[in-house]
Amino acid sequence: MEKLLAQAWNLKQNLIDFVLESEGELAVALETYVADRSSRERYDIAHQNQIVDSFTVEGKVGSQTPIDLFVANQSDLTEGDRNLLESWQHRSFTGLFEISQISPDSWDLMNWLTAKHYTVKPNSPNLLQEMSRFKLGEILLTRIAPLTDNCWILSGPPIPMGKLGKPKLAVAIGNFKQNYPKSLYSDAPELLEQAWHSVEQYHVDFTEFFGSDELTLSGYHLNKQLAEFQEFITKKRLADLGFDETKSLAQIVEDAGVDRAEVKAAAIAASGADAKTVEVAIDSNSKMVTPKVELPDRFKKAEQVTALSHPRWGQTFLSTYTQFTAMLAAADFASVPDGEKLVRNYLEDPAINAWIWQRLAKVDPAKLAQILQTVLERTDFQLDRDLDSLLQEFKKPLEPELPEIASVPQHLHNLFQQALGEVNKSKSKPQEKNKSSKGFKT
Repeated sequence: MEKLLAQAWNLKQNLIDFVLESEGELAVALETYVADRSSRERYDIAHQNQIVDSFTVEGKVGSQTPIDLFVANQSDLTEGDRNLLESWQHRSFTGLFEISQISPDSWDLMNWLTAKHYTVKPNSPNLLQEMSRFKLGEILLTRIAPLTDNCWILSGPPIPMGKLGKPKLAVAIGNFKQNYPKSLYSDAPELLEQAWHSVEQYHVDFTEFFGSDELTLSGYHLNKQLAEFQEFITKKRLADLGFDETKSLAQIVEDAGVDRAEVKAAAIAASGADAKTVEVAIDSNSKMVTPKVELPDRFKKAEQVTALSHPRWGQTFLSTYTQFTAMLAAADFASVPDGEKLVRNYLEDPAINAWIWQRLAKVDPAKLAQILQTVLERTDFQLDRDLDSLLQEFKKPLEPELPEIASVPQHLHNLFQQALGEVNKSKSKPQEKNKSSKGFKT
């Protein structure tokens, strides 16, 4: 094992050196990759090292990866080297790990995104020394790579985040999803598949309930409609599970003769309600509790809000969508108040994704092209030729990332509910009057 660890360490250092010392297309690809990720992440030396490490696997130079180029360039690689590189290419991943067990020469790490456990060994004296400083329960942002079928190594130095309470851990997971969207559930493709399927199912339910993939109402009325829509979804899920949604949960338990915990779990999965709410519903013999779905606060008092649904891009709320479509219908763009400001907002706002622009392009392609020519001062702009490159220029991915409406694993759902409960409990505590004191406050 020691020999294999040393081999993996030397191989990884040679791979990193090859990438950092590269010229030509590989150097350009690295520069682009680092620039893209450092614009949305905290950019310090630890993150820089992690980004370079990820590039060795995720980066692209044409149709090849840096590992492909490294293998082609190194004639003295052994069969063992090649096997390691191939396993890193296909199985290494970035995750948010909790130290769940510490042994003299290894850790047990749990990936919080998937609840999967990994035995991880240090493959250098420096990493072994660093490992000795960490405590049980601490959170690490790091990339791990396979050494054998059952043993893993740190692909690079970990970024320690300390011990996190549930609210801070929930925030860290949210940040991970935003900063590492391609690493979400990367070690559990079945969870990723289920999450994407839930987005597709949400779109089916949305169009079935509202009769369209687009709905425009006042913020107040849309909020009420969404609550009714959530109830519609809940009843569908309960029916799919074989439960009679007209009965209370207590009646379901009594009539079916099934385990109380089983019904409780099914109700949570069906409705998205928190465990405490469902427990109250069972104990109080009340009807099925459906949590209220609310618009973000900024939309609740809006005169108009448009809800849009897509089987891959998910759900989007916009308070200016009808203004934009009206602008496309106007005879003269120059006569539209704040028209240029609206266009620039749609280009610069990260919430306005590529699909929204593609949808607007279908409303009136010629008029949209004319508007963009005017606003951008690009007289040769052509929608069919230039729209995708324009969207990329404004940092809008052309392919969807997993939307917020996607389902999450049960352990994450429980964490988010517990975190929310702790935050609400903290807010409800009466504030003590300030007292004059000396020293540190606890």
